[in-house]
Amino acid sequence: MSDILIVDDERDIRELISDILRDEGFSTRLAANSDQAVAELNAAEPTLMILDIWLKDSKMDGIDILKQVKRNNPEVPVVIISGHGNIEIAVAAIKQGAYDFIEKPFNIDQLLVVIRRAMETARLRRENSTLKRGEAKAAEMLGNSAPFRRLREQLDKVAKSNGRVMLTGEPGAGKEIAARYVHGQSPRAREPFVTVSCATIEPEHMEEVLFGRETPERGIEPGLLEQAHGGVIYFDEVADMPLGTQPKILRVLTEQQFQRAGGTDKVRVDLRVISSTNRDLSVEIASGRFRQELYDRLNVVPVAVPSLADRRDDIPLLAMHFIEQFHASQGLPQRALPEETCAALQAMNWPGNIRQLRNVIERVLILGDGVGPIQPSELEGQNGSATTSDALALGPQITSLALREARELFEREYLLAQINRFGGNISRTAQFVGMERSALHRKLKSLGVVGGIRVEEELVGK
Repeated sequence: MSDILIVDDERDIRELISDILRDEGFSTRLAANSDQAVAELNAAEPTLMILDIWLKDSKMDGIDILKQVKRNNPEVPVVIISGHGNIEIAVAAIKQGAYDFIEKPFNIDQLLVVIRRAMETARLRRENSTLKRGEAKAAEMLGNSAPFRRLREQLDKVAKSNGRVMLTGEPGAGKEIAARYVHGQSPRAREPFVTVSCATIEPEHMEEVLFGRETPERGIEPGLLEQAHGGVIYFDEVADMPLGTQPKILRVLTEQQFQRAGGTDKVRVDLRVISSTNRDLSVEIASGRFRQELYDRLNVVPVAVPSLADRRDDIPLLAMHFIEQFHASQGLPQRALPEETCAALQAMNWPGNIRQLRNVIERVLILGDGVGPIQPSELEGQNGSATTSDALALGPQITSLALREARELFEREYLLAQINRFGGNISRTAQFVGMERSALHRKLKSLGVVGGIRVEEELVGK
């Protein structure tokens, strides 16, 4: 049931509005002054607030209460009523964030129309926020590889606390998905998740975007920090935050409050901070591009997000997930991934990580000829993946070699591709290519590639 808080110093007006709304099926609470209004707001957030501008014997008038509501309960729509209405008061209330303004004596039908419209707008905003938070659902935290299991175990532990998290990893490895996973598993899951794209916001606009602004023409325009109140603020690629903004963010982390640009009031916020970077921040600090104090504040719990190269076992699962996702969202064909295609995907280089894999799958589904299984040949040209046509394409490099040298070149490239496919695990590579582990070691040594690979004997079958 919708809960409406009615704040008016005239008892008859309070009770009249309450009786009307109760007849319409709404639940109501009443407050005669600012102290009672604040107490009711602190007790439980209402669905909507009806607020008189002039309140006798109150510490705050309606505009002051409106400012506090917009700061601490930004999702609550506020309808202003006043018996002393004029255009200036109406404009002032709207500028401060009121949904609408009704002058006393009011028409009951008009009041009900405004209330229903305000509540529907608030409902749509909440649904939109929920949809945004669900864009990168926990379902995309997919994987069974040992590096991925370790990551998820770390994130599950981190989610239970309120500690600040620093996610490190290559571009496209899934740092934002990891951040959203922490948010979704935490007590703040129902609150906002707001992303600050430090690399894309113009430096001269960064502070206005973060802190918001107040102007006579437009009133209060909340910034991203204010929008994230109660939830999570995610600084994506924090190394790109302008040097001049960094001490101000440091102050927010210390004091949990700030001022909007052009404003005089202190805005208090309750935030959990998650940051990410693909750079070595110690290098940025040494070069003077990042403040040591801010790094110390943000890097309370460091978590490394593994690259796709470190979790190649997860590639088939991720690829199938993207195929199903594109089928559901775009109507692209839901094609199968045969074993040989999975092997080709695992052998490819993925400098763009999961983001790049997603793009490759989408491209293949869009450009593909049919709805049958995806063939390895469809991956040709995608990051140097090997061709798999019936005839081997021979380039000038190999055709100029004697048979023995050409065979060695082929064996070297083939074995390196398989080692990449299995994440550097020699035992699994040997099993797949049909060689004893010791024989594979000897072969790699004879081809001169042992020193150039990373060998991992990690948790096979566990």
